[in-house]
Amino acid sequence: MFMFEKPLGMRDTLPSLYTFKSSVRNNMINVIEKWGYQMLETPTLEFYETVGVQSAILEQQLFKLLDQQGHTLVLRPDMTAPIARVAASKLFKGNYPLRLAYAANVFRAQQHEGGRPAEFEQVGVELIGDGTTSADAEVIALMVSALKEAGLKEFKISIGHIGFIHALFEEILGNAERADVLRRYLYEKNFVGYREHVKGLSISQIDKDRLLKVLYLRGGIEKCDEAMELVQCKEGKQALVDLQNLWTHLQSYQVEKYVKLELNIVSHMSYYTGILFELYANHVGFPIGNGGRYDQLLANFERPAPATGFGIRLDHLVEALGEIQVTRDLYSVIYSEERRQEAFQEASKLREEGKHVVLQNISGIQDVDSFAKQFTDVFYFLGKPGKERER
Repeated sequence: MFMFEKPLGMRDTLPSLYTFKSSVRNNMINVIEKWGYQMLETPTLEFYETVGVQSAILEQQLFKLLDQQGHTLVLRPDMTAPIARVAASKLFKGNYPLRLAYAANVFRAQQHEGGRPAEFEQVGVELIGDGTTSADAEVIALMVSALKEAGLKEFKISIGHIGFIHALFEEILGNAERADVLRRYLYEKNFVGYREHVKGLSISQIDKDRLLKVLYLRGGIEKCDEAMELVQCKEGKQALVDLQNLWTHLQSYQVEKYVKLELNIVSHMSYYTGILFELYANHVGFPIGNGGRYDQLLANFERPAPATGFGIRLDHLVEALGEIQVTRDLYSVIYSEERRQEAFQEASKLREEGKHVVLQNISGIQDVDSFAKQFTDVFYFLGKPGKERER
C-alpha cells in the first residue's frame, strides 16, 4: 500500500533539481563566507526542553520522539534556536560578535499538506553580539548580495519594526488580548478583516483612523515621518528612529533599491524584538525568506546577547529563479570487456581534466543509441585490444 508513498509533506529531490539546488546553495555560501561568516552544522535531533521550546514554532508543528532514556526530542524546526544554543555554550568565549552561517534542513509537521513541505532547506546567517542597526543593515545587505549571486534579479525586501506595532497597539487598545487579534490579521495579510475589526472597536474615531493608517505605511523612508504622527510613546518613536538609521546604513551599502518599508509587518516568530523583514520575489506569492532582530533568545540559554540574522527557503528561491537550468557537461566512456583497461585509463584522464565521466560496460546497456543521447560526448572502446579509440 505504501510502496511508492511518502509521509505527509515529504518530497523527493530528483537529479536535475538536486544539481540546480546545489549550484544555488554553493553560490550563496561562497558569498556568505566572503563576508566573514563561518559555516557550522547542528544535530538534526535536539532536546525538546531546550531547542524545541525556544524555537517559536507552533507546538503542533514539532516532530517529537522519545530516546531510550525517556527524553523528549524534536527534529529541529528552525536553525536560529540551535545556533543560539551553540553560541551560548561551545562558542562562548566572550569574543562577541560572532558571525555564523548554515545550510540545513528543518522539519515542521503539516496537519493538512496543501502542497506545503514538512522538510525544507534553509540557508542563512546569524550575527550574534552586536545590537546596533549597522548589524541589521549588514545582514540585509549580505542577503541582497547572496541573492544576486544565486541569480535572482527581481526581488524586494519589506522592512518593519515589531516595536512600532507593539507600541501603537498598546497605546490605543491598552489590552494585549485585543492587540493580539489585530496582530493576527496583519500576520495573515487579511487587511479586509483588519479594517472591519477596527471599525467595530469601542474606541474613538481618531484612534480608529490611527489604526487604519497603519495599512498604508508602505513605501520609502518618508513613511517613517507619517508613522511618527501616529505613535506618541518613546518606545514607538525609537523604533522609527531605528528604521531611519537602518535606511542610512543601507544607502551606504547601495542596496536601498532592493528594500521598502512595510510598517505593518508582523511575524509568527515570537522571539523577534526589533527590526524584522520579509523577502519577496516576482512570480512567487509568499515570502521566500525572512529575518530580523532577536535580542532576548540568548538569555534563555543563560548568555544574554543581542542578535540578528536571516533565513532563505531554498525551495522557494529555486521556484523564484524559474526554469531549472542544468549546464553541467556529462561524458561517458563505453567499453567492451576486451578493452576494459584502456577505457579505465581514458576515464581517469578525463576526470583529471575536471570532466564528469560515466564509465559503462557495453554488456550492461540495452540500447546504446538511447543511452548515448544523455551525454555531452561519448568515447567508445570496443572490439579487439589495441584498436584505435572509436568516438
